[in-house]
Amino acid sequence: MAEAGEDFDFDVIGQWSEPVSFSVTQDATIAYANATNDDATPHAAGDYAAPVYAVVPVFSIMAERTMSAVPDELIMRILHGEQDMRFHRPIVAGDELTCRAQVVGVHGRSSGVVVTTLLETRDAAGELVNEQHFTGFFRGGVLEGGRGEEPPAHGIDPTQTERPADAVVVQKFDDDQTFRYSEASGDLMPIHLDDDFAKAMGLPGIIIHGLCTMAFTSRAVIETACPEDPSRLKRLAVRFSSPAQPRHTITTELWKVTPESLDDGGTYVFETTTDEGDFVIRDGLAEIAPATSKRSNA
Repeated sequence: MAEAGEDFDFDVIGQWSEPVSFSVTQDATIAYANATNDDATPHAAGDYAAPVYAVVPVFSIMAERTMSAVPDELIMRILHGEQDMRFHRPIVAGDELTCRAQVVGVHGRSSGVVVTTLLETRDAAGELVNEQHFTGFFRGGVLEGGRGEEPPAHGIDPTQTERPADAVVVQKFDDDQTFRYSEASGDLMPIHLDDDFAKAMGLPGIIIHGLCTMAFTSRAVIETACPEDPSRLKRLAVRFSSPAQPRHTITTELWKVTPESLDDGGTYVFETTTDEGDFVIRDGLAEIAPATSKRSNA
């Protein structure tokens, strides 16, 4: 019998993929905003892309690089565990982007194995546009200990949420949400499009893409923290807990943890639940830059 973990490819840790190129169009950024019900003016008008659109240019290499570390029998057992995005500037129409990925860690858990992949997007001048950490959880994988880096921390201290939330944002998924999101994002996994297939996979039916849910929470953060300038969102990190469905209404509760004042930049934590009381997002973290006028006066 093979030793636990010997089929994982640790040699890929720290090895960058070949770069891939991606051209950004205004139509595509507007379509993504529409697919995620994002009516923030710069996003809906195509002035610049909604923050979670950052996953679209890296989507293919995100999956390919992560899967390269695991044995074939685990590939179809992946769940999206976490996503952590750091934004250096918004993506805009006309950008010619170059993306690359590397596995940075493989670690055993009690019921599976976590693979953490770093994604990097640069513009034509070679400047960083965004960095992301994708965490894939492979159910049933067996590995003692691990190699490389753990996913970046963004857990919520329970004391941060003992008081009432500073803001509560309620949103509803449309009946055709997954079909619109699939077209705009390029994520065509059948669990989001085929009800019979989703049920065969043990799900209650078609489920909302995790990254679509994340996009909804980004809108909740922006509406709360920086509605006048969405580009002030500099980091957005979530842990996916359970899937939502097109019929669900979701509620995001946000707490500002530093500084205490609500009228400028800082750090927020948040959690998102369905109308049935299930958590879809836990350990949400958002970092907001100060308003430009205050930065310039500093």
